[in-house]
Amino acid sequence: GVGMGMTAPVSITAFPAEDGSLQQKVKVCLRIPSQFQASPPCPSDESIKIEEKQEMTIYSTQFGGYAKEVDYVSYAAKLKSALGSEATYRKDFYFCNGYDPPMKPFGRRNEVWFVKE
Repeated sequence: GVGMGMTAPVSITAFPAEDGSLQQKVKVCLRIPSQFQASPPCPSDESIKIEEKQEMTIYSTQFGGYAKEVDYVSYAAKLKSALGSEATYRKDFYFCNGYDPPMKPFGRRNEVWFVKE
């Protein structure tokens, strides 16, 4: 019964298939606002879970526009290429992040994050 508003980024955990495309399962994560961090309200929907993310180091790339799945896959491939074979990071998932409300037409910010191992 508590409205928290939207937070940024909206983070989608993507699970890449062998060919680089994304599997149909995704996990959408929203940051709980600061004032609710110590004691978050209990979700009324059973499909919503509260998780605490551990500290992580990421490799990231940023791009603009209205991001679609094809954009995230493309930028993930570019980030993978830029990192080469020396960097160690989780290959079983990555994060697709959007920072802007849908009604913001210009100056949009999107990111792909790989989690460093």
